[in-house]
Amino acid sequence: MFSIWDWAVVFVYFAAMAGVGVYFSRKNKNFKDFMFGGGNMPWLAVGISLIATSVSANTFLGYPAEAYGNDMRLLMLNFGSLTAIVIVGVFFIPRFRASGTRSAYELLEIRFSRPVRRLAASLYSCHLLFRMGMLIYGPSIVLMKMTGAPFWVAAVALSVFAMLYTSLGGIKAATTTDVIQFCIFFGGGILCIYFCAKGVGSFTETWRLAAEAGKTRWLDFTFDPSSERNFLSAAVVYTVFEVAIRGCDQQFVQRYLSTKDTRSANYSSLTSSLLGICVGVLFFTVGAFLYVYFQVAHVAAIPDLKVNEVLPWFIIHNLPIGVKGLLVAAILAADMGALSSVLTALSNTTVVDLRARSRTDAEINLKNARRWVLVWGLLGLGASFICALGTISILSKALFFTSLFIGPLLGLFLLAFLRPNLRPGAVMTAVFGGMATLLLFVKIPVLPEGMWTPLYPVAWTWNPLISMSAMLVIAQLLDWGMGRSGEHHNNTTTQQ
Repeated sequence: MFSIWDWAVVFVYFAAMAGVGVYFSRKNKNFKDFMFGGGNMPWLAVGISLIATSVSANTFLGYPAEAYGNDMRLLMLNFGSLTAIVIVGVFFIPRFRASGTRSAYELLEIRFSRPVRRLAASLYSCHLLFRMGMLIYGPSIVLMKMTGAPFWVAAVALSVFAMLYTSLGGIKAATTTDVIQFCIFFGGGILCIYFCAKGVGSFTETWRLAAEAGKTRWLDFTFDPSSERNFLSAAVVYTVFEVAIRGCDQQFVQRYLSTKDTRSANYSSLTSSLLGICVGVLFFTVGAFLYVYFQVAHVAAIPDLKVNEVLPWFIIHNLPIGVKGLLVAAILAADMGALSSVLTALSNTTVVDLRARSRTDAEINLKNARRWVLVWGLLGLGASFICALGTISILSKALFFTSLFIGPLLGLFLLAFLRPNLRPGAVMTAVFGGMATLLLFVKIPVLPEGMWTPLYPVAWTWNPLISMSAMLVIAQLLDWGMGRSGEHHNNTTTQQ
């Protein structure tokens, strides 16, 4: 079980992250420093921060669980990711950099109106709120296994720590700790592979047995829209999902704006994608090796567990003293990096978009930003109890919540780029119409089985494509139906 030395490793990690937050709190002189690091962050650090923003404890636990329970076919998602990098780099990043905005959604006010901007920011905030709930829920399971504490105690502890050091350090602290946490996170995956292979005999032997068991399969060209584990769903359709995240998510836009120019922003984006491929290969391999360790080679006995619980069990019961503490620190590292990014993005969106006041004194905005970090942290804690409902895997649940809101967000930006003269009322109504369309195709994972049956079930990768496409069509039809009373007057005088 967990020893005093393991606890010491975890304590040292938390103390180090808190120290980074305190250090950078002294360097944040205004809102721009807090949110954008002064606009001159190194592209390599930002690229690592971008991937650290994307991965989390749900990655550390969910990818191995996916390979353990199925195989590596979700690695095909990386095809869509690489395609999205090109699209975002050509069409999104230059527009954001040239606009002079402080937020992704400020551009929507320029093109349409302030209510459209607030609607987009609200959708984004809902998306991140549920993401934060999942980020708290996942590692809380690990803490429960370690300590025997109830879920609410583990969730409160994680939330309070993330709120405190994020509110102190801002984007510089988030980016710096992201780099540290990513290294710990990646090293943790390597350690898991090493100890699995050592238990079985060798890396080569473990990989051979995993291949024989079908756990290394990663390509599938069958046609099945109800499954995310085929090339159409995971590589082609997923491109829309990834463009929506990388092009419309304030966490990403905030980091694009924190670099010195467009080229640096694109370098950081490409770096994050390449690192994402490495993360996927590493942690799917962890899951395949765990399957061999427990189910094929029978190196150690394991009780009847859910797939999400296999890796925590392996860490707590099969690793040496000190190493298990380092692995738990790696899981917490992944989660703290993602949580800090979510909190800074939500704080920025609230101050700049939702409150939507005129440009005010920088010190006032800085105080507001720190205050909203704490408010959103408490709301995220509440969301974690909602995310605990349902029985599907952590990975599937997290991706479902992400896919719900990003389709209409992408649709809003496409309209802003291509059809900026549409009536704001038609655009806003179309957002809700696009989201309602999803009810025909998706199950809701926090509801009991059988409570809602979609007309034609599809995999979560299709959600952004469906809601975005429906929204674009509805917006155009509504605009035609409302009639044209003269060209729409863009609101360019009320920028934040």
